[in-house]
Amino acid sequence: MAAKRRIETMEENRLKLIGAARKAFATSGFAAASMDDLTAQVGLTRGALYHGFGDKKGLLAAVVAQVDGEMAERAHQAAASAPSAWEGLLAEGAAYIEMALDPEVRRIVLLDGPAFLGDPSRWPSQNACLSITQQTVAELVAEGVIKPVDIEAAARLLSGTAMNAALWIAASDEPQVVLPKAIEAFRFMAEGLLAHRD
Repeated sequence: MAAKRRIETMEENRLKLIGAARKAFATSGFAAASMDDLTAQVGLTRGALYHGFGDKKGLLAAVVAQVDGEMAERAHQAAASAPSAWEGLLAEGAAYIEMALDPEVRRIVLLDGPAFLGDPSRWPSQNACLSITQQTVAELVAEGVIKPVDIEAAARLLSGTAMNAALWIAASDEPQVVLPKAIEAFRFMAEGLLAHRD
């Protein structure tokens, strides 16, 4: 019983730290966020942070994974409401790109994430998104909608295009101007995979 309660307490502390860090990173940015302020805010010590995440960068990775997972879910919902799998693939990419306008996504996932955690294609959360895109591409190839292309290559290029478009928007001084250009280019590039173009 005591071991179970200890595990529950550790998970509660972990979630408290992720929540506090998410707010701090979105507001101040990763570099400026104070770990002492963050831990004090939730009534914990630096020891709890180090025990749960290793270091500040480990905490950022946990926050990025949470936000990125939410982004993937929002993109998946956009795909699910599309009239066809093909339109769903395009809607999913466009939704992901549009999320670059969200201040929290912009700061945590698109600016600080790559700056401090490195190549997004190596993040576990991005690989989960890639897996979903691969499934969609495989279905579209099987149905003859997409040319018989290597499924992993097509999925990686589609995912990479959406991510790089979002990074471009996040870094832009005029994100609202860049957004429609990025989505249009994404659609044109994706349409190159179509087996039959109108």
